[in-house]
Amino acid sequence: MNKRSIGTAFEEISAKYLISKGYRILEKNFRSRTSEIDIIAYKDGTIIFCEIKYRSGSDYGDALEAVDIRKQKKICHAARFFYMCRGYSENMPCRFDVIAIYGDKGIKHIENAFDFI
Repeated sequence: MNKRSIGTAFEEISAKYLISKGYRILEKNFRSRTSEIDIIAYKDGTIIFCEIKYRSGSDYGDALEAVDIRKQKKICHAARFFYMCRGYSENMPCRFDVIAIYGDKGIKHIENAFDFI
């Protein structure tokens, strides 16, 4: 399997996990010119922008460490673009979550992983 198909598989696992927690999936793989948001969901009046990271082992560090400040800025830029494209008001609450999936299929869901930059 190539990286894209592996990513898609783990995004599907993450989407099913979110649905089981009461989230409604709005979009997957939303793209702006410079970035992509893996999953955009909705729950309790809030739009949730989710970054999905997979690690089969610890050779490259924890999956959560991969969402550095540079990646956060790109996700925030794409979130602004999403609001504009879909006609959401600036007053619509949002948050940024990170979902890490590990080789043993363990899942860590960090809500409010970072602030809007």
